[in-house]
Amino acid sequence: SPPGRTEPVPCPRRGRAGGMDLAYVCEWEKKPKSNHCPSIPLVCAWSCRNLIAFTTDLRNEEEKDLTHMVHIIDTEHPWDVYSVNSGHTEVITCLEWDQSGSRLLSADADGHIKCWSMTDHLANSWENTVGSVVEGDPVVALSWLHNGVKLALHVEKSGASNFGEKFSRVKFSPSLTLFGGKPMEGWIAVTISGLVTVSLLKPNGQVLTATESLCRLRCRVALADVAFTGGGNIVVATSDGSSTSPVQFYKVCVSVVNEKCKIDTEILPSLFMRCTTDPARKDKYPAITHLKFLARDMSEQVLLCASNQNNSIVECWSLRKEGLPVNNIFQQISPVVGDKQPMILKWRILSATNDLDRVSAVALPKLPISLTNTDLKVANDTKFFPGLGLALAFHDGSVHIVHRLSLQMMAVFYGSSSQRPVDEPTLKRPRTAGPLVHFKAMQLSWTSLALAGVDSHGKLSMLRISPSMGHVLDMNMSLRHLLFLLEYCMVTGYDWWDILLHVQPSMVQNLVEKLHEEYMRQNAALQQVLSTRIVAMKASLCKLSSSTVARVCDYHAKLFLIAISCTLKSLLRPHFLNTPDKSPGDRLTEICSKITDVDIDKVMINLKTEEFVLEMTTLQSLQQLIQWVGDFVLYLLASLPNQGSPVRPGHSFLRDGASLGMFRELMVVIRIWGLLKPSCLPVYTATSDTQDSMSLLFRLLTKLWLCCREENHITEPDDALIDECCLLPSQLLIPNIDWLPINDGIISKLQNKQLVRLQFGKAPGLVGHTVSSQFDAFVRAPGQPKIDHLRRLHLGAYPTEECKSCTRCGCVTMLKSPNKVTAVKQWEQRWIKNCLCGGLWRKMPLSYS
Repeated sequence: SPPGRTEPVPCPRRGRAGGMDLAYVCEWEKKPKSNHCPSIPLVCAWSCRNLIAFTTDLRNEEEKDLTHMVHIIDTEHPWDVYSVNSGHTEVITCLEWDQSGSRLLSADADGHIKCWSMTDHLANSWENTVGSVVEGDPVVALSWLHNGVKLALHVEKSGASNFGEKFSRVKFSPSLTLFGGKPMEGWIAVTISGLVTVSLLKPNGQVLTATESLCRLRCRVALADVAFTGGGNIVVATSDGSSTSPVQFYKVCVSVVNEKCKIDTEILPSLFMRCTTDPARKDKYPAITHLKFLARDMSEQVLLCASNQNNSIVECWSLRKEGLPVNNIFQQISPVVGDKQPMILKWRILSATNDLDRVSAVALPKLPISLTNTDLKVANDTKFFPGLGLALAFHDGSVHIVHRLSLQMMAVFYGSSSQRPVDEPTLKRPRTAGPLVHFKAMQLSWTSLALAGVDSHGKLSMLRISPSMGHVLDMNMSLRHLLFLLEYCMVTGYDWWDILLHVQPSMVQNLVEKLHEEYMRQNAALQQVLSTRIVAMKASLCKLSSSTVARVCDYHAKLFLIAISCTLKSLLRPHFLNTPDKSPGDRLTEICSKITDVDIDKVMINLKTEEFVLEMTTLQSLQQLIQWVGDFVLYLLASLPNQGSPVRPGHSFLRDGASLGMFRELMVVIRIWGLLKPSCLPVYTATSDTQDSMSLLFRLLTKLWLCCREENHITEPDDALIDECCLLPSQLLIPNIDWLPINDGIISKLQNKQLVRLQFGKAPGLVGHTVSSQFDAFVRAPGQPKIDHLRRLHLGAYPTEECKSCTRCGCVTMLKSPNKVTAVKQWEQRWIKNCLCGGLWRKMPLSYS
């Protein structure tokens, strides 16, 4: 079609249901005195850490009042809801997560904005820290200021080997910067009376707030949205709710002058919806019900929805630069050549739908996919990629995924209230009595592979969105989509729970291998940055298949080993400050890799022992970590003769030269520290008093390491080594290793594609993973002594200390540190915000045992 003209896209009410299915639903328990009811308007938000926040009103029938609640759930444990009385006196109109997923903004119909932060970095404990207010003026749009970080995906290059080709850093300026170019944090809000308010968070905790009118002639703003430009400006779109009125756009510039926040606004080109200029539809859709930019960082594309009582129409518009035609008279006086032609900005319609059922909610994709606004051909070529679709929920209970540019149908889900035979004519569909259940608010996950919706009964539904969008794709294409998104999460640090929703047991081995291959193709510097993240990703994948679940323990042990190695090496200090280019830790690695002697003392002689001198209290405080290293080495060597038996935890370490090399380095460090303070050495129960356990284990460990030090040339251990390892149980008492518990999350229970029904506040009484019986010997049973997995401290059978657990791997540790030694604090800083696997912490009840 010529610019500015587009044919309506058929978006049928009937069609083949496909591409989406319900994973689980979670609802509130019915109580006689009070119950949760949907607030009006209902809002929800989904963070990059896969936390979902949504609102309800808690109605107390005795006092006849409403309490405005904010609920936060982790998608892996949706029943473990954290509900807080928001303190808002009016209905909550907006919720917005920050870019890190650790802070949440809420705004209400009285102009109050509150910022919520995690208490002690716990996903189920939140507190209101700061806020701002525009007294008595309802907030209709809210957003955090942009931090200047934008990593675009290039779908057409998903087969490239280099991450730098698949994902590129887009030049994008922050909304406001501090000295040195650091982005300044804060938020922007638009009120119903046409005011824009900006609050800036200074590093000292102070809040700078300014309020300004969007234009001189203030008018009512029923709908608004906020987007950002690459140059650091902010664009605000507003509508008074009437389709006969123009949709207005404003440029907002924020600055700090003399320690005060300053706002400048400028009017941009406006538009009228196409349906109002069409004579056949001029008065058919009187109200604009939804106004959204296609993405926070795409201020050039906007989605509009106009509705009447029964139907809606959706239009997608794009802002373009166009040449301004010059009259022939002026052409003769001063000919326009090349780039000198005057340019103007003009809104042009990209696509529009036919008449639809009434739209109740819209959810937009969050993936910054690199597509130009006219690139519909490329859009069609990659139409099966999930991040290209936006979701429309309808009053009949159905949900459609449509292409974000062409608005072509990609997938559809029919709720229970909208189920109907495919061939049944729409006009013959009988009307059901009473209002239909439909989504009042919904959000797409950050990879667009899942959709969360809160319906008119306050129930939360989690929908899977197929990577193939319900179309028949070969397994390789589906795997490629999943692999591409896993790589994106690995690079950005986003949580990948929603990708795991689509991983079947038969895919696990293939995905783990492909992920490892892609990782190994990257340069050494990037590999080092992503080294722990890929291990955590492999662990979460292996948990989904009975044939690979044994590796989960190995991957978590490897994360623990990497963290211990980095911490202990960081304690080493050069004897002379002007020494070297290499740190003592680097020299230790270099010498241990060069000297292959099986005698620990001969390796130790080549090191400058003065670099290993630490205070006695520091050495003693590290004994629990040192003990774990010693116990794990003994366990691995004792399990070497059984490597041909059914797969056991620890098996993969026997072929992992890098990990065995780390253990070997740590054994040398521990040996030196033992000369300074013998009580810090690992304790072994030996059958002989003259047994030098450290030397024995180092000798056997070195022989095993020599078999697999070169990844491409792994040899089998010789019989002599296996014979010596067979004798270990008669020389030393083999310790029991405290493996991480089998996770109690929901992901492994969703693989059979059966709907799981849950209730807020009640853990499901579902049978765990079918393969957990293999690990009965490695997991502590209820009532047995518990252990702090990261401090390696025993907590007793019924712990009295408050503990926290990881939302992903189930790792348990005490909430408060029992030790004040600097070295221990340094160790704890590694996992104070997140678990070693990257998962968030959640507070556990004292009765967790």
